[in-house]
Amino acid sequence: MKLKDNYDGALQMPLHSGFNSKSTVHDVIKGTDLTGKTAIVTGGYAGIGLETCKTFVAAGAKVVVPARDMNKATANLKGINNVSIEPMDLLVPESINAFAEKFLAAHSALHILVNNAGIMWVPLQRDGRGYESQLSANHLGHFQLTAKVWPALKNANGARVINVSSYGHQIAPFNFDDPNFTSRSYETLQAYGQSKSANNLFAVELDHRGKAFNVRAFSLHPGSVLGTDLGRVAPIALFQQMGTHDENGNLKPEVAAKLKNVEEGAATTVWCATSPQLNEVGGVYCEDADVAVLDEGNIEHNYDDPSSLRGVKPYSVSAENAKKLWMLSEEMTGVLFPVDLRA
Repeated sequence: MKLKDNYDGALQMPLHSGFNSKSTVHDVIKGTDLTGKTAIVTGGYAGIGLETCKTFVAAGAKVVVPARDMNKATANLKGINNVSIEPMDLLVPESINAFAEKFLAAHSALHILVNNAGIMWVPLQRDGRGYESQLSANHLGHFQLTAKVWPALKNANGARVINVSSYGHQIAPFNFDDPNFTSRSYETLQAYGQSKSANNLFAVELDHRGKAFNVRAFSLHPGSVLGTDLGRVAPIALFQQMGTHDENGNLKPEVAAKLKNVEEGAATTVWCATSPQLNEVGGVYCEDADVAVLDEGNIEHNYDDPSSLRGVKPYSVSAENAKKLWMLSEEMTGVLFPVDLRA
């Protein structure tokens, strides 16, 4: 049977998975045995990344965590068996290459790659190449990492690549004319939204190219989650402006009550990585442990209600944009992704 692409959102239809926004990692992993499987989880030492690691290990997997902050990773992962930590900084291409080289020397197969690490709400910063930091960390670094460990993904004969995206992709499409804010004024949320749209487009094209090698790719919105590090550098005034925090800078109780905890926030990642319901569906954007609907302007979004922040924008699953971003990503990273489209 020829597997279909999610080009232009062709597969963006809920599967009626049986899960919902309150489903936890324990619900979605139930009955799954990951014994003998190897996973990489970037940012796997905090927030939903840490919860993802714990869940994989509990199901029998061995997990490798690339870490920018080795001290924090060591402290947070202490006492968890079958987890190894290696240095890697998504903003430093040489460190990605070094991590991948060491991983390939020790592992012949990679069954699950979770591109989870991310930054948000940062002021304008650039990596050593001059690239805007949110694009660099959230997309380009993960594109390079995925390309470098591709031999192990291919060898798994049934691998999945998960890009942890966000509803934030709705803030901005990918700006092919000026991705690095060299000729337009910098807005941190525009940069974040662009990087999350890139996560979705990368999953669409990687799945298109990878499925011939039994490598499937997915992107997802984890939900609005309490207890992550993502907003750690954001000024409190920004949260107050959004209406989530009071005049003293405290999260409003009525807002907190609507947020997911980390076990719920990591559920969609784990579902995408392990669910047999996705065996014949790839390249899709998921939320609440199911495939999301295409948002063609028919969904009313209310920032006071996280459950209304749903759906995927057509521009972030566009076939044209996905192909274009793939070529641009190779050009910007200088890394030719070794997928043979003739296969």
